[in-house]
Amino acid sequence: MSDERASLWSALRPLSLVTGWQVVASTCFYALFAGTALLHESLGVSRFHLGLVVTAATLGYTVALFPVGAAVDGAGERPVMVAGLLALAGSVVAVGLADGVGLLALGAVALGGAYATAMPATNRAIVTGVPAALRGRAMGIKQVGVTAGSGLAALLVVSFAPSVGAWNLGFLLAGGLAAVAAAVFALLYRGSPAGAWRLPDLRALGRNRTYVTLTGGGFFLGAALFTTVAYTTLFLTEAVEVSVAVAGLGFAAMQATGSAGRVVAGWLADRRDAPEARATATVLTWQAALGVVLLAALALPGLPRPVVLVVVGGVGATVLGFTGLYYACMTALVPPEEVGAATAGGQTALNAGALLAPPAFGWLADTASYRTGWLLLAGVALAGTASLALVVRRT
Repeated sequence: MSDERASLWSALRPLSLVTGWQVVASTCFYALFAGTALLHESLGVSRFHLGLVVTAATLGYTVALFPVGAAVDGAGERPVMVAGLLALAGSVVAVGLADGVGLLALGAVALGGAYATAMPATNRAIVTGVPAALRGRAMGIKQVGVTAGSGLAALLVVSFAPSVGAWNLGFLLAGGLAAVAAAVFALLYRGSPAGAWRLPDLRALGRNRTYVTLTGGGFFLGAALFTTVAYTTLFLTEAVEVSVAVAGLGFAAMQATGSAGRVVAGWLADRRDAPEARATATVLTWQAALGVVLLAALALPGLPRPVVLVVVGGVGATVLGFTGLYYACMTALVPPEEVGAATAGGQTALNAGALLAPPAFGWLADTASYRTGWLLLAGVALAGTASLALVVRRT
């Protein structure tokens, strides 16, 4: 057995457990995004208010990130991940039981705060449990859990639940799945040793110009990512005029291509003969640039439905598929003991972009057209791509 295969085999168990955790956590969080068309129809929530609900979830996510990052660095990832799944279980059930915009927004805030446990904890698990030569692929595989969970959320919330006559059943099932997964994960996952409890060293991160530039790109790419996820099913049902069930399948397919994009991009970065940070940043830049083109393509008038669905799949592979390399590059730029804090900063940048973009997209869809909204996202993603190109130059 080659050294590379031996290293991959030794990392397989923790990688499998962490990826499974990520699938379940993302199923809960992205149930809200996948269910926008149902919330619009069943609760009478306008497109603009849906954008505000998404912003509420993102706000809860963002506020919790640095405390969670400190907890991960101090206590280790295992206890944080177990508690996170239990919190996700309760909050996604609260979203499913909401009967108006106010309660829906409160549930969304709690859901986002619970999901803040995901990236700092899972990234620390990869950095401490996987050899450096395999981290691009490992990070991509772990990030497949995000898109796989999003796809599962679409199948549960959009395709299955309405077919049995209960629009909120998918949310309740996601909560039950998270509670069971928390118990299983607590039994099987050992985790890495705890570190030191301390406040994040924001000054040190701020002095790392390449890290700051990368998070700047994350601000714009996060705006494109979260808005795309939030409005795809609604766009497919209203502008492309497919059924809610077909839109759910399209959303799930977009998540599947996002999974493939993360793994393939990680594999390409690992194969480049360059330092880890430069290799990941280079592939990430090209991936983001292709995403700009595909977002702009959604604004073209008169595209046949099959073509739109193919483009949506391409958007999944690029706009949704960039996060594996984003975090692989980020963790290569900081010491291992700062991974939790650095991830919190990087995810905060992604979320900050998503605080404004979804309501703006929804407002444009209400007052102008979906075409205008897609052009806005293409421009936003272009700004992110320019920041990534600068990261390549600095590495």
